[in-house]
Amino acid sequence: MTEKLDDRAAIKPLLENDWALADGRDALCKTFRFKSFGQAWGWMSQMALVAEKLDHHPEWFNVYNRVEVVLTTHDCDGLSELDVKLAHAMDAAVSADP
Repeated sequence: MTEKLDDRAAIKPLLENDWALADGRDALCKTFRFKSFGQAWGWMSQMALVAEKLDHHPEWFNVYNRVEVVLTTHDCDGLSELDVKLAHAMDAAVSADP
């Protein structure tokens, strides 16, 4: 079972990069915007592979060029290190996209 994140310092850099704490639950959320549906879908495909490797899957919703993401760990009923890792990977993939 995954451990709940006790040290909240790990999420501070994420909160400074447009992530937010979700209302009413122990989760991180962020909306990503892309130039097109194809770019959004490509990013989601890339992140799906990362999520599979981590065995940690996001809650997400896509409409055209927008992807709304919620990260939480259901096994521990809150945030875990897996959420932090996946959030950083998502940010890095967006930054790397030309």
